[in-house]
Amino acid sequence: MGAIRTPRDKWIEEGLRALAAGGPEAVRVEVLAQALGVSKGGFYGYYRNRAALLEEMLDTWERGVTGDVIERIERDGGDARERLGRLFDFVGSGGAPVTSAGVELAIRDWARRDEGVARCLRRADNRRMDYLRELYGAFCADEGDVEARCLITFSLRIGDHLIAADNGPRSRTEVLAAVRSRLLG
Repeated sequence: MGAIRTPRDKWIEEGLRALAAGGPEAVRVEVLAQALGVSKGGFYGYYRNRAALLEEMLDTWERGVTGDVIERIERDGGDARERLGRLFDFVGSGGAPVTSAGVELAIRDWARRDEGVARCLRRADNRRMDYLRELYGAFCADEGDVEARCLITFSLRIGDHLIAADNGPRSRTEVLAAVRSRLLG
């Protein structure tokens, strides 16, 4: 019986972890193979080179933070407030590497130095904002209010992990619950 091949998605997941830890420079075939406990030969069964892996990681991230998330939220139906609630819960859970805050921040940093990554980031951000507009627009009549709620929601997704300030007498969880209540009100 032949050796079991390391699945392609494992290379991508490990690449995303390396990206979050050290940026695109940290995504190296030898390092990924070592982390996966395999030889680097298996890598070349899927990818012609490191650049091909980086491209697939970026595609996986874009799909993972847009279409996959939207599909997951829409699957259970409900009104716009219920779907937004599920979206807040899912995004806040930190789940898979593709949707982690570390990968999100690494992609944003990478986009500052790579125009192709910047285009991908813009597409993903626009798709996420469009989805938020659709949801908030279902219960907010004022277009300005919709846009403000979208920007606050998206800013929290990106920036919450960067804020080290205390929250006065409340915990961060309590403050985020209050923000959520106001946004969905």
